[in-house]
This record gives sequence, C-alpha cells and structure tokens, in this order.
Amino acid sequence: MDKLVIRGGRKLSGRLRVSGAKNGSLALMPATILAPGVYHLSNTPNLRDVRTMSQLLGSLGISCELKDNELLIDSSNINSFEAPYEHVKKMRASFYVLGPLVARFGEARVSLPGGCAWGPRPVDLHLKGLEKLGAEIQIDKGYIVARARKLTGAKFHLDISSVGATGNILMAAVLAKGTTLLSNAAAEPEITALAEMLVRMGARIDGIGTSMLEIEGVSQLKPTDHSTLPDRIEAATYLIATAMTGGNIEMENVNPSHLTSVIAKLEEAGCKIDVNGSSIRLEMDGPPNPTDIVTAVYPGIPTDIQAQWTAFMLCAGGTSRITDTVYHDRFKHVPELQRLGAGIEVHDNVAHVAGGRQLSGATVMSSDLRASASLILAALVAEGKTDVLRVYHLDRGYEAM
Repeated sequence: MDKLVIRGGRKLSGRLRVSGAKNGSLALMPATILAPGVYHLSNTPNLRDVRTMSQLLGSLGISCELKDNELLIDSSNINSFEAPYEHVKKMRASFYVLGPLVARFGEARVSLPGGCAWGPRPVDLHLKGLEKLGAEIQIDKGYIVARARKLTGAKFHLDISSVGATGNILMAAVLAKGTTLLSNAAAEPEITALAEMLVRMGARIDGIGTSMLEIEGVSQLKPTDHSTLPDRIEAATYLIATAMTGGNIEMENVNPSHLTSVIAKLEEAGCKIDVNGSSIRLEMDGPPNPTDIVTAVYPGIPTDIQAQWTAFMLCAGGTSRITDTVYHDRFKHVPELQRLGAGIEVHDNVAHVAGGRQLSGATVMSSDLRASASLILAALVAEGKTDVLRVYHLDRGYEAM
C-alpha cells in the first residue's frame, strides 16, 4: 500500500475490537526459544512486525504459522544461533532473541538492530545485564557475539527503565543458575505479560508488575499456550481519533487499567468516557480543551501516543505543551503536520501546539509508525483531501487501520 487518501470532515462512530498488542507479541515470540516444543499464542495481531519476527525465528529453525490471529510456533528444531542483519535491521525488537539464545544454548550471534528512523536507542543496557549474568560479549563486523558456559544469577540495576533490556535480561535470567535481582525494571503491561508466560513455562519470578524483579533460575522450562494482551497503543490511537472528529466509539477487548493515564487526560480534554469491564465508551461533543501531557514510563503517558496527542491538540481552542521525556527527539511528524497548516513549535523536547486553526489537506509523508498515525488523525479533521505517503509504516503496528 503506497498511500492513504483521506477526505476530512466526518465523525467517527461505531464499535471496534482492539487487536492483540504488537509489543506484547514481539516479546512472547522469542520466549519460545527457551524451551523446545509447540506453543499456541492466541490473539496475535496480523502485523508486519509479527511477520518479521516469524521470519527471524524461522532463520533459527523455528516454525511459525499465523492463522486467524492464532500463532502456532514449534521451537523443537533450532539449528542456528545467528540472527542475521537482513531480519534484525527491520525492527529493534529482533534483539529480544539474544537473551534466550545465550540462556539455552550458551551462545548467540545477533546483528545490531534497526527499526524506526528516529533517535538513538542503544542496546548497552541489554549487554551490560547479560555480562552481569556471566556472558562474554564481543562485537564482530556489526554483530553482537555472546557466549556463556552457564549464566549465573546476579544483581543488576537498570540505569534507565528500558522495556527491551528488561525483557532480554528477564528471559536470560530464568535459566541462569541462582537468583537474579533486577531493579528499576520496566513495569509495562507487555513485560508483565512476558513474565506471566514465563511462569506458565515453569519460571520462578517474584515482583511481577513492579520495578523490582526477583528471578530464581530453573534448569529447564516447558512449552505453554498463552493469549496476547490487548494493544493499549492501538486503543489509545482510536480513542483520540474519535475524540478529534467529535464522534463516539464503543471499544471492546481492551484492558482499561492499562490506559488509566490516557483516560484521565482524555477526560481532562473534555471527553465523556464510560468504562465497563473490558470495554470503553467515548463520546466527544465540541473541540477539546487544551491539555498538556508529559510522556513517562508506565503507568505514565506512553511516548507511543505523543504524536497522536500532538495531532489531537491541533483541534483545541488554545495552546498546549507536549513534552516527551522518554525520547527527546521524537518529533519528525511535526514538519509534516505543519504542511497541513498546524501551528507547532518545537524547543528541545517540548512541542508548543497552537490549536484552533483549520487544517487544509496536503500531501504528507510518514517517517515512522506513530508519526503515520498522527498524520492520518490530522487528515481526518483537515479540509479537503490529504494524501499520506509511505503508510507501509502503519502495517508494522496497526492491523488494517
């Protein structure tokens, strides 16, 4: 798909079922390396990133088959410990295979990762954590080479509460000898879901859902079936899109507790929201109130909705401040929003949004996954026709937007 052509000015309304979480699936899939056998991962979204991870696992000898949002994985015949550049360059989550490969086989050769076209997101915390567990790390021609006769439990403090590093170290530690204490661990729902799957496989983990994880290593694990949690970023994106257009939505298969901070900000902006079990109903009448946000690690406002919120505040009758404390340079969507007539100024890691201006359709270009979403949201309220180019980014994280 080369582009989306959007004619703005219509309200969004209806019912929507939220897909399984992209970031959740990308953590669960590499965990199957830890124990040979067959896994059924239900509620798996049909996304480009999931297909990329399947191809990467396939290069290791792991069979992956996705049908009707159920992913069947057979890790019985792993015959390679190398994650090649051709797969890893496509997304950073590919780096998740490093910890499980070293933990189970004592060696791994994983290309340095690629991914979105913005911002340095180094993997040094992943490597320091594995070194603390006893792995020897070398860099050879763009590849991380890790070896360990047997990983050993240790205390490790994450200087930054990194989701990727937490997941990688956690998967390595479950097969290490002894106890690992991981402090300042990420507590995002996707990490909690990974830890819960590992427990079902036989791992011993205390502190799940907190920033302090205690992992008592076991000698072996067993395969299990697991369901991927709902995608909180997809849910937030559609809630914001509906609010921007002054519409109403009933969203099903969602975990509202994962969206507490977002829901609070939507209500502050003037949305009427009703939460009932695993569903959320949102109604919006009139323009939103100017509402500042500051992104933070969970349970704060996710950085993955910063771009969408910036588009939302273009509809507000006043000025808003959007501060990203997680990735200071994540504002590549701003110049493209300005092509639609947006009044936005960026200083350091803060976007000052002057709302209330009528946006006009134009041709814009996506730079990454969430930037794509923000351009589409802005196009929904722009006057006339907007062509959004390079929307292949969308297929990484939204199932048939």
